[in-house]
Amino acid sequence: MAEPTFADVDALVGPATPHFAYQLRARVQELVRDLPETHPVRRYAEEKMELLDRLGYASSKAQDGGREPRSRPGWAELPSSAPVAEPGRSS
Repeated sequence: MAEPTFADVDALVGPATPHFAYQLRARVQELVRDLPETHPVRRYAEEKMELLDRLGYASSKAQDGGREPRSRPGWAELPSSAPVAEPGRSS
């Protein structure tokens, strides 16, 4: 197998959703497990695994913008307001 690349890590993490975050985290971990701890791709993958850990507790991968206010019309129909940046914290 060829040495993992940044693109390989991105290909796994890019389509991540909260529902599959931990499965994808395991695949990323397996992808880079044989790389030295100081390898740039491994360090990048570890950052992405931390993102996937947070995503597992979130309801959205959205990294831009703030939380939706509870006063927003239709709030009662929104499934959740916990983005990956602040999982588990309710407004």
